[in-house]
Amino acid sequence: MAEAAPTEPADRAPEAAPTASPGQAPGPAPHSVAWPGPVRRLTVLYDAQCPLCVHLRGWLQRQRQLVPLDLVPAGSAEARRRFPELDHAATLQEIIVVGDLGQVYRETAAWIVCLWALAGYRARAHWLTTPAGRPFARGTVLAAARYRSMAVPPCAPGARECAAPPGGGWGPR
Repeated sequence: MAEAAPTEPADRAPEAAPTASPGQAPGPAPHSVAWPGPVRRLTVLYDAQCPLCVHLRGWLQRQRQLVPLDLVPAGSAEARRRFPELDHAATLQEIIVVGDLGQVYRETAAWIVCLWALAGYRARAHWLTTPAGRPFARGTVLAAARYRSMAVPPCAPGARECAAPPGGGWGPR
């Protein structure tokens, strides 16, 4: 799977990359790579043992989606069935989103592509990819990771399941 940045505008993207610039004859451009097409569905692999992740899953489900989001617990049998080539131990350590054409978004790009899929947040997602917005997006991801590190005990390497966080399903109060 290739790493991807959430910049493909699925609501207005062509089915194939253009092959000529205005004033040029049609045909393949030198050193061009065919664009596979727009993203039509995303799978979000989230940590089902993390109270923040579970909360955000519910929030994502309640939003109007321009691109459908499938929310699958990371490291689950379903995640392993859908994406056997992924490092499933790593999916429990960071948010990973997989596009229907095999694109893999990690960490900050994964959060941004989730927002990009939502009707009410697409413009904000585009801003988060700019030089002005990128530090804000990265800071938000780092803050969420810090919260997770305090609320969720780390998984043992190779473990199929993690211990429940202290304080039950909602973590420490």
